[in-house]
Amino acid sequence: MKPAPFELVRPTSLDEALAALAEHGDEAKPLAGGQSLVPVLNMRLLRPAVLVDLNRVRGLDGVERDNGTLRLGALVRQRALERSSEVVHLPLVGDALPNVGHTVTRNRGTVAGSIVHADPAAELPLCLLVLGGHIVAQSPSGRRDIAADDFFVMHFTTTLAPGELVVETSWPVLGDGWGFAFEEFSQRRGDYALSMAACAVHVENGRVAEARLGIGSVAHRPLLVETNLAGEAISEELARRTAAEVTTPLELYSNLHASAEYQRRLTAVLVERAILRAWSNAT
Repeated sequence: MKPAPFELVRPTSLDEALAALAEHGDEAKPLAGGQSLVPVLNMRLLRPAVLVDLNRVRGLDGVERDNGTLRLGALVRQRALERSSEVVHLPLVGDALPNVGHTVTRNRGTVAGSIVHADPAAELPLCLLVLGGHIVAQSPSGRRDIAADDFFVMHFTTTLAPGELVVETSWPVLGDGWGFAFEEFSQRRGDYALSMAACAVHVENGRVAEARLGIGSVAHRPLLVETNLAGEAISEELARRTAAEVTTPLELYSNLHASAEYQRRLTAVLVERAILRAWSNAT
């Protein structure tokens, strides 16, 4: 199938892009990488009257490290970040990026586009959540900073307001003493994951000072889950027990690919692996 007819607007400045989105309202959709948008256009699941192509907008492709934060413009490609020397400052993202689609889609897909699409089976939203990152959105009335935990609502739904455009994602650079790990399982390389887990732990004096654990692809949004790891020295037994504690309350449903019980067991295995590997990387 081919998309329904639409008008293509190609602004060269952010003000022009925001004006076009404001003028056309719900009838307009921004286009950056298009790796999620174009397929749904082709299947006619989405029929915008206007596409606002952001690729000529100046100043949206920057990568800047500033005061303990890596700031990525809305047009930074996933593959560009994967190959950038700056990705060393985001080990969790570096661990996750090879799992994002295929190289050919990462060449075009943007980091911000994956965040805004808010697919619960996507790797980058989960990483942003676990790292405690932020989304910077702009509209004609000004800029707004949104914490990742406040941004994701449910499948493909965010707290982005009408007329707002994500112009930047902000990723905390966590320093010495931190360890990270990303784990996922999919049926084939590049497929959507059946389940995924991401973990960041900060170790001081041989004990966990802070732990951030997230799971994805098994709920309506990426989830940050509570653990009792603080103050502990992580062992295989503790990691296994924690994995059971965080997966037991999950309300899961069987689907075309896996039963609910299989997904629960799979998620527990991935959580256990992520905790142990993050601990090992920190120590």
